[in-house]
Amino acid sequence: MPKIQIAQEPAADELLSNDSFALLTGMLLDQQFPMERAFAGPAKIRDRFGTMDPVEIADADPEAFADLCATPPAIHRYGRSMAGRVQALAKVVAEEYGGDAARIWTEAADGADLMKRLRALPGFGDQKAKIFVALVAKQLDVKPSGWTKVAGDYSKKGFRSVADVTGPESLQKVRDFKKAAKAAKAAEAPATGAR
Repeated sequence: MPKIQIAQEPAADELLSNDSFALLTGMLLDQQFPMERAFAGPAKIRDRFGTMDPVEIADADPEAFADLCATPPAIHRYGRSMAGRVQALAKVVAEEYGGDAARIWTEAADGADLMKRLRALPGFGDQKAKIFVALVAKQLDVKPSGWTKVAGDYSKKGFRSVADVTGPESLQKVRDFKKAAKAAKAAEAPATGAR
């Protein structure tokens, strides 16, 4: 059984468990799209492109790469746009980390350095970086000093994000948590309308 079980598909989860760039790419795709489908995206890329090697992905013809990412079932709701982001991410990993995405987290001096490295990646904002810090800590046992501080609430036990998904039950609990948080936020928003 694969160590990581986010995609809920054995082949996709096996890839996420054994390929650091695939895991990073799954996190990149995890927006405006169901998380398990986002993390299944790297397996689709590998199956269609032949590899998840960031050097080869960075060097691929952008139009052809976008076509394979957008072919149904696409890697994301916005397959062509995300193809460009995947290539941009691959370029940074190829050029700054010698093609080894794991160096981003294994060579980080501490949690703050890991956060800085992630925030410098294309497509990684503050929240995505925090979640990924929690993911590598909780699922890969990579816990640089200060990781809980930079990951914030995502470091806590519970079912807040993809970092907490270890199977179908936890996936549903994370989905329920997100739904409740969204409802609470909507309830807090001031009512607008005619007076």
